[in-house]
Amino acid sequence: MGYVLLAGAIAAEVAATTAMKYSEGFSRLWPSLVTLLGYVVAFALLAQTLKTVSVGTAYAIWAGAGTAVIAAIGMLFLGEGLTAAKLTGIALIIAGVVVLNLAGAH
Repeated sequence: MGYVLLAGAIAAEVAATTAMKYSEGFSRLWPSLVTLLGYVVAFALLAQTLKTVSVGTAYAIWAGAGTAVIAAIGMLFLGEGLTAAKLTGIALIIAGVVVLNLAGAH
């Protein structure tokens, strides 16, 4: 169940960060409210996750997956460039999370 909550936390954080892009510096009401609500939900779900998943594992997955998904959204939907450096960075983030999990961070 902890990993289901973690997936929800990641989804909420990704939605909040994407909405932040559209808030135009918090000058637009609805995207700003979605940002606020998304982060509240993300942190609430992350807190619940920590009841059953170790903090190192949960945070590594949350931060790594969120970063990778946001980078992909930026490249696919927001017109940000796709470069070898970005792809390498995303691959390193994913590899780091995998190594933490294999090394017994949980």
